[in-house]
Amino acid sequence: MAGNRFEIARAMVDTRPLAIALMGPTASGKSALALEWAERLGGEIVSVDSALVYRGLDIGAAKPTAGERARVPHHLLDLRDPWQAYSAAEFARDARAAIDSIVARGRLPILAGGTGLYFRALLHGLAAMPASDPALRARIAQEAEARGWAALHAELATVDPTAAARIHATDAQRIQRALEVFMLTGQPLSTLHAARAAPPLGPTLTFALMPADRARLHRAIAQRFEAMLKLGLIDEVKALRKKYRLNAALPSMRAVGYRQVWDYLDGLDDYDAMRFKGIAATRQLAKRQLTQEERVLLEEFEAEWSKLNSRG
Repeated sequence: MAGNRFEIARAMVDTRPLAIALMGPTASGKSALALEWAERLGGEIVSVDSALVYRGLDIGAAKPTAGERARVPHHLLDLRDPWQAYSAAEFARDARAAIDSIVARGRLPILAGGTGLYFRALLHGLAAMPASDPALRARIAQEAEARGWAALHAELATVDPTAAARIHATDAQRIQRALEVFMLTGQPLSTLHAARAAPPLGPTLTFALMPADRARLHRAIAQRFEAMLKLGLIDEVKALRKKYRLNAALPSMRAVGYRQVWDYLDGLDDYDAMRFKGIAATRQLAKRQLTQEERVLLEEFEAEWSKLNSRG
């Protein structure tokens, strides 16, 4: 099977694209495949993962091991402390710089990860967005605490139904940002996204691992979370809380696994409940990732179709 994957990749790389993009839900095996391709094709891996940018988020984020990094250079890991923010625009900027340096060395960038927003920002460009307004975000968070994020999601649906359809009712971070953008600009976030300001990346071969057997994926997710707990995920979160001034609302601590362990350490859940919620949240993440990746692939197809039509 590995040989077949390699031959397919090699045949397609004969045209020498700028980069290969490999998407896939958590626990689908994309990291191992990216590593294999990088070794065989003379590549370097550019992480497209919103959790891997944080220092100290190692076990729960499934960060590449020291041995894997020794085998293949990895980029965009450990860029921020866990109390710091990191936007899709910053990712697109940093990823382009990493890609330029890889190409300059005559090697092949392999973009691998599961953060759909990062892929879209890099592959298709990013709209110009207003800077974050801390006071406004605090007001939105306070309203959510009083009314619940589901109520704010319903409110978003009235002003930006397109964005609301793409954002899960429990995705606090994205609901908050969509409402913030609308309040700051008077325009729906989806409208701004449609007006791409940054140019697309360039010729890229895009692959996505789409597991047909969801039951098998769910088993892999459960086994992976169990393994993370055995490796010391709880101690990792304890150490992060001790080292940094963190809170549960930070993007780093909202990452799947970390939020559930945070609640466990705060005494909100017992061990079994934490374990159950961690697995359930990871399954929900995988479902969202699959939806986002289908959208990215559709945008890739539409872009290529547009190029073909413009030629003929």
